[in-house]
Amino acid sequence: MNRISYIIRRLLLVIPTFLGITMVCFALTRLLPGGPVDIQLMKMRAIGGAEGAGSKAVTQITEEYRQELNKQFGFDRPIYVQYWDWLVNKRMGMRIASYDYPNKTAWQLISARIPVSIWFGGISFLLSYLICIPLGIAKALRHRTAFDAASSVVVFIGYAIPSFALAMILKMCFCGTVEGLADIFPLGGFESDFSGYVPWTTRLADHIWHMALPVACYVSGNFAILTLMMKNSLLDQISSDYVRTVFAKGASRRRAIWLHAFRNALIPIATGFGSILGLLFAGSVIIESIFEIPGMGRLSWDALIGRDYAVFMALLSLTSLLQLAGNLISDFCYMVIDPRMHFGQS
Repeated sequence: MNRISYIIRRLLLVIPTFLGITMVCFALTRLLPGGPVDIQLMKMRAIGGAEGAGSKAVTQITEEYRQELNKQFGFDRPIYVQYWDWLVNKRMGMRIASYDYPNKTAWQLISARIPVSIWFGGISFLLSYLICIPLGIAKALRHRTAFDAASSVVVFIGYAIPSFALAMILKMCFCGTVEGLADIFPLGGFESDFSGYVPWTTRLADHIWHMALPVACYVSGNFAILTLMMKNSLLDQISSDYVRTVFAKGASRRRAIWLHAFRNALIPIATGFGSILGLLFAGSVIIESIFEIPGMGRLSWDALIGRDYAVFMALLSLTSLLQLAGNLISDFCYMVIDPRMHFGQS
C-alpha cells in the first residue's frame, strides 16, 4: 500500500473511532445514575427537608417534577435522537448551555480555558523534547561512563516521584506554605491581578513566574521515559548491521552516527510528536488543581465532579478529535523521518 492510500485509510478510520468513543460515553451519561436530573431532585429534597416538609411531600415533588426535568434537559427523547441532536445540531455539544453555568455554553467555557492550556502545554512539550532528546543522545554516546551513571540516578529519581507529589513538594518548599521555607513563587493561578496598563514584557515575566513550578511538574512526568527511549533507540541503531557497514566503508564515527543512526533512532520518539495536540488542550487535572490553574484539565475535572455532562461531553469530543489528529501527525512524522518505511496491508 502506498503512502497516499495509507493516509486516506487512516483518515477514514478517524470517523468510526470518533463515533464509537462519543456514542459509548454519551450513552453512559444518560444511563448511569447521578445525572443532572437526579442532582436537581436531590436539591429539591434538601429544600423540602430544610422547610420541614414531610416525606410524602418530597415524594410528590420527585414524581411531579422528574418528567418535567427530563423534558427540560432533553432526556425524554430516544437516546439515538438525543445523540444525533448533540452531534449535528448542537455541534458536538458546543452549543449546549452548561448545567452549572446556564448563561454560558460549553464552547464559551472551553474557549476561555484554551489560551491557558496552550501556554502550559506548549512550553512543557517543547522543554520535554529539548531536554530529553539531547540528554538521551549524550547518554548513548557516553554509555557506561560516569556521566551516564550520574544522569541515570537523576532520571530514575525523577521517574520515581509522581508529578502530583512533586507538585506538592515544590509548592511546600518554594511558595511559602511552610514557615521558614522559601517564598519565591506564587501559590497558584496563571497571572497576577494587574490594575491598568502593563507592558507585555512585564506580563510575560509574570506568566513565567507563575508557570515555573507547574511546568517543572509537567516535564518530570515524561522526563525519564523520553530520555531512556532516546538513549536505547540510538544504542540499538549504533549496534545494527547497517551502521557497521558504514564504519567498514571508512566513514567517520560522527558521520555514521549523525547521518545514519540518528535519523532512524528518532522513529520511536516520533510517536510522541502527535500527542502535543492532546497535551495542549487536555492539560493535567491534578497539577492544575494543586496550582489552581484555570486550564482544560481543571475544567474537565469540575465538569465531571459536578455532573455537568454538557461541558464534559464537549470536552471529550474535542480532545478525542485532537488525539486522533495527533495520531495522524505521528504517522506523518514516521514518513518524514524514514521515507523508506513500507506500509503494508493492515
